[in-house]
Amino acid sequence: MLKNDLSKISELKLRELEAGSDIYLQGGKVRILAISVDKHDKENVEYVPVNAKAGYMAGYNDPEFIAGLPKVNLPNLPKGKSYRMFPIVGDSMLPIPEGSDVIASFIEDWTQIKPRTACIVILNGTNDFVFKMVTVQGDRTVLLESLNKAYQPYTVAVNDVLEIWQFHSYQSRELPDQETDLNEIKRMIISLKDQLPFKL
Repeated sequence: MLKNDLSKISELKLRELEAGSDIYLQGGKVRILAISVDKHDKENVEYVPVNAKAGYMAGYNDPEFIAGLPKVNLPNLPKGKSYRMFPIVGDSMLPIPEGSDVIASFIEDWTQIKPRTACIVILNGTNDFVFKMVTVQGDRTVLLESLNKAYQPYTVAVNDVLEIWQFHSYQSRELPDQETDLNEIKRMIISLKDQLPFKL
């Protein structure tokens, strides 16, 4: 199923899309989302396994490719949204552990994304997707930040982004790391700083 017919988009609108205009950011007239439904006409939640990452970049808007992805049944998801599940690799979003599966909802209008919103970002030409804190900036770039401060933030051009999926929840087979003495000391310092009558 396709939500938009590209053949009905004018050449001017397609040029605006390539230039990264608001029409591209808002997505209402040009962004396509391929979905699949079950036998009861309920939209599926597709799982994009690691070995399907490269294929997803080419087939993210292909109904046949999407229909071939594994399906998961997740209870209690808010209605009225489209969801996908993505595995995350690496430690850039600690304390969310590597190997977790992130459940995220499709965002059509990127101008509505609040600064530093956790999202899965599908990037063009990288055969990859990233899980980052996302800020859509006024200069037609997207700032991508990690929770793990060992990783530096970076920006990508808006027209290098194929899709953005907003974080809803995650599943993991690991328990969160135990509270460390360093974390406790840090929390105490922040608490003391907040109690000072002057700013440091």
